[in-house]
Amino acid sequence: MKRSLLAALFAVGALATPALAALAVNDAAPDFTLQGYMAGKPTSFNLNQALKTGPVVLYFFPAVHTGGCNLEAHLFAEAADDFKKEGATVIGVTAGNLDQLQVFSNETQYCSGKFPVFADTGLKVAKEYKATTMLLPGMSDRTSYVISPDHKIVLAYSAGNPTKHVEETMGGVKKWKADHRS
Repeated sequence: MKRSLLAALFAVGALATPALAALAVNDAAPDFTLQGYMAGKPTSFNLNQALKTGPVVLYFFPAVHTGGCNLEAHLFAEAADDFKKEGATVIGVTAGNLDQLQVFSNETQYCSGKFPVFADTGLKVAKEYKATTMLLPGMSDRTSYVISPDHKIVLAYSAGNPTKHVEETMGGVKKWKADHRS
């Protein structure tokens, strides 16, 4: 009984609890370099380098192979080509279940090899982006950012429910593009 009550409280809290202090729109995006996987193959990512080609959608998720994170990865994979058409790079970052990251990056029902996922050992990047949570110590919360090529936060969206992150970040990319057309 106690275990099911705790599970129910955790589920409700995870869906209802936004990030405590995400970076704000127009804040400078801290540079970082991370190691991870794309389609099961090792890769690295440097924010400064990636911003030279367009905006970056950076989404933090708590842990690989967990319900909400699986769904969110699947939704980003389905939208990956649309983000590319808009000139945006999508990356996922997590500190949870890192031993499963390589497989997760290539599984058809999750990332499908459509975008890279990176290991945030010790929550170093999540802390810089204020994407940590007290609810799940040692894991990031579910926060998504759109970062412009001039290193500014265009959109910060935090919600435990994974279903709106793609819609929100796509909206942020499109708004940024519309505001910066010559």
